[in-house]
Amino acid sequence: MELNDEILIPANLDYVYKCLNDLNVLKICIPGCEELIEEDDGKLSAKIVLKIGPIKAKFKGKVVLDLSKGPTKYSLSGEGDGGIAGFAKGGAEVELIEDDEGTVLKYVAMSEVKGKIAQLGSRLILSTAKKLSKTFFENFKEHIKNNPAE
Repeated sequence: MELNDEILIPANLDYVYKCLNDLNVLKICIPGCEELIEEDDGKLSAKIVLKIGPIKAKFKGKVVLDLSKGPTKYSLSGEGDGGIAGFAKGGAEVELIEDDEGTVLKYVAMSEVKGKIAQLGSRLILSTAKKLSKTFFENFKEHIKNNPAE
């Protein structure tokens, strides 16, 4: 499944990029995030609780950030295990574009689920994924509005 959207963030590109790489900011903005830690190998370890339809699951997973094309491009990939609820993996490509009013953040996200969650049906999973990504970016935009660059 693929999702894409764009959002205008009221801050300069460098500050938006810096915030996208700040684990404290990400933890605040990711829906259901209980823990986000950088491991010794540079990967991120996460614990996230999600409710998808009637299933509530705690996912433990790893995320890898690719910052090699920064600050205008950013990508991530990861996978999570929700125990008996199932398994999820995916990634996202983010592009940051300077604008007169701030920074346009465009993203394309891909995901795949297996297990009990996959049995819920693609429509429910797609609507949940859209809601989660929209919530993340709204939280991110709000965080930047409330914490402007110094």
